[in-house]
Amino acid sequence: MRIRQFGNIYQLAFLPTIFPINCYLVDEGVDLTLIDTGMVFCTKGILQAIKKLNKPLARIALTHPHVDHIGSLDAIKAAFPAAQVYVSRRDARLMMGDTSLQCTEDQAEIKGGFDQHVRTKPDDLLEANRQLKSLTVYDAPGHTPGSIVFYQKSSAILLAGDAMVTRGGLAVAGDKRWLFPFSAAATWSPATAIKSMKRLNQLPIRYLLVGHGRAMKDANQKITKAIWQAERKGGHV
Repeated sequence: MRIRQFGNIYQLAFLPTIFPINCYLVDEGVDLTLIDTGMVFCTKGILQAIKKLNKPLARIALTHPHVDHIGSLDAIKAAFPAAQVYVSRRDARLMMGDTSLQCTEDQAEIKGGFDQHVRTKPDDLLEANRQLKSLTVYDAPGHTPGSIVFYQKSSAILLAGDAMVTRGGLAVAGDKRWLFPFSAAATWSPATAIKSMKRLNQLPIRYLLVGHGRAMKDANQKITKAIWQAERKGGHV
């Protein structure tokens, strides 16, 4: 595991040179927020990082419920039973195994792996503009119908989950990069993902922190280019 610090946010990078999976700890002063839980094998590293910070884990917030983002949820919740688990209201349905689509949504197949063996249920369902301590929730549908991101205004950091990927080259969800095609292959609606990133890119983004790949500094112009590249392909993988 490799740890990098961005202000009060710690990136925990697992398998960074092979199949990078990132989780994030946000130090809120008296307690911690964990953004995504990685896979089962990430449990030990996450618990070690929490122990090193010597503060209780109060919140576990999920950008979306693919298996590489909720795989160690049961183990982390067992270690910190008082921690509240958050997911978007829309993607809570996916956690329950409901892959049906609403009539207003792109009628594309929902893709990616969902671990039906995860027993932990969300304690609270998130919607846009909700505040979790220093983080603001924004809707970012595309990778999944209910994907969300977290923005820290004070530092202009966007915790983007899989709305963007930097491994193999910066890309909007659904725009395949051959050095790391997995995120694109697991994306539900590339066209919806483009719309989401156009909206989110109106925020000043000093650091873009993603689920797969390294952090990107001064990201707005780079995101604009990535959106243009995705649009050239018609919003399709």
